[in-house]
Amino acid sequence: MQSLLPQAHQAPEEQGCSVCIVGSGTRFLSGISYYTLRLTNALARTHRTSTILMRQLLPTLFYPGKRRVGVDLTHQQYHSHVHVFDGVDWYWLPSLFKAIVFLLRERPKIVVFQWWTGTVLHSFLALAAITRLIGAKVVIEFHEVQDTGEANIPLARTYVGLLAPLLMRLASGFVIHSEYDRPALQQRYALGNRPVAVIPHGPYDHHRSAAEQKIYRVAPDADCCNLLFFGVIRPFKGLEDLIAAFDAIPADEIDGYWLTVVGETWEGWTLPSELIAQSRYRDRITFVNRYVHDEEVAEFFACADAVVLPYHRSSASGPLHTAMSWGLPLVTTRVGGLVEAVERYDGAILAPPKDPAELCCALGQVATLRGKRFADPHSWESTCEQYDALFDAILREQVPTPPVSVDGKAG
Repeated sequence: MQSLLPQAHQAPEEQGCSVCIVGSGTRFLSGISYYTLRLTNALARTHRTSTILMRQLLPTLFYPGKRRVGVDLTHQQYHSHVHVFDGVDWYWLPSLFKAIVFLLRERPKIVVFQWWTGTVLHSFLALAAITRLIGAKVVIEFHEVQDTGEANIPLARTYVGLLAPLLMRLASGFVIHSEYDRPALQQRYALGNRPVAVIPHGPYDHHRSAAEQKIYRVAPDADCCNLLFFGVIRPFKGLEDLIAAFDAIPADEIDGYWLTVVGETWEGWTLPSELIAQSRYRDRITFVNRYVHDEEVAEFFACADAVVLPYHRSSASGPLHTAMSWGLPLVTTRVGGLVEAVERYDGAILAPPKDPAELCCALGQVATLRGKRFADPHSWESTCEQYDALFDAILREQVPTPPVSVDGKAG
């Protein structure tokens, strides 16, 4: 088991204000699980930090990745200085009351809620209310205003629409990952003059410490660019565009390319799988249709020459930050917060969304960068500095100053 906290740290009794992070546990492993852990461990360098994890998000039967729920897919671990409660079940009994006792015992000054799905809304409301009752401040960090799959379900959309404003009213401040998200957030919720901090997503470099044996390099090493698509396969990810772009590579050039697709199908979105099966270059495509273990993640990225993420929309992307942590050349689309995420990354090539022809051109461009590596502009140190500015502003009831962006003014 590995800790992701740097060795230089203070003992908890010497640290700053007490902070509790409420987010996803590893039973329903996702990018939010990793983010919750990485942010918590990073803040633990300078704060007395605890975490309350959402354990059973919903009945397993209804989870898109139900076959892997509870499977041990990660070696990542919270630092020993972090007090962890794992965790809260959607049905509450008795887990919510144990979480409340944990919160009362920890007495944090600030509780940061990781918002990504309406399945945790009722639990977040209860914990946020207790947070306010003990005199602590609530901060809500948005990974999505609402999950796209849930937004397409009328009952879920209505439920979130009715109850989420109650949660937002309890908050003293908010965190988003890009300026792109600000208008949608302001439009949906009455935030008033409460601070909205733009804090970029921290790097996902934790997989690099896992085994890096190149056993998943099916692609020929000589003169062949192994293009990697990585992540859960959902309608908004645009994988079907990548398959079409790959098929559009001229026959006399295809020997210079290989496509590796690694991801678990969600929401019944089988079109990419069908297109892979029908592709004229099927024998040059590796398709791993499941959620993979940390060690496998490291192996797939170690074997990749470039990463391609042809999203139709996105506020932030874990695979994007994983690619930048590896320094890989990458192609992504000009959507959502991705443009801001890569604006200081020299290895990024941007393409228009939903345009396989332009994406095919971008594949030709990224192939010329094979073998090059680029510096990741993001760091958890920077993320923590900006969080500290927000915490200071909230505790002193002042508007944050740069480097935090507030009320539309960039820091």
